[in-house]
Amino acid sequence: MFYRRKSYIVKRGFVEIFNNHFNNTNLPNQLKYGSRLIGRWMKDNTDNTVEIFAIWEYDSYEDYVEIEKKVRSDEAHVKRIKDWYEKNGGKDNVYKKYILEVRNEALESTVRHQQNTN
Repeated sequence: MFYRRKSYIVKRGFVEIFNNHFNNTNLPNQLKYGSRLIGRWMKDNTDNTVEIFAIWEYDSYEDYVEIEKKVRSDEAHVKRIKDWYEKNGGKDNVYKKYILEVRNEALESTVRHQQNTN
């Protein structure tokens, strides 16, 4: 299995818009191509920002790469993303004013799988 953590630091006033975008645009398209969402959470910071992060599961790193390729080549999805950015002042504006940081990180398990000894 391959796991990744996608995280964002977002201005507090943009959280509802950002979460709606995830639920209505990004999540359905990721699921359509085989991504598995483990969960998505947010944590309020003390500086008028919120950390929003999701954990995703894939059968392998290669499957992740293939799914991302399909997501990014889905023309209808790409148009929805572009339209969302435009509705919010353009991509540059969104990243200057609202989304302050983005990370996409591979995760490694620290738990050894135990065999059933029965």
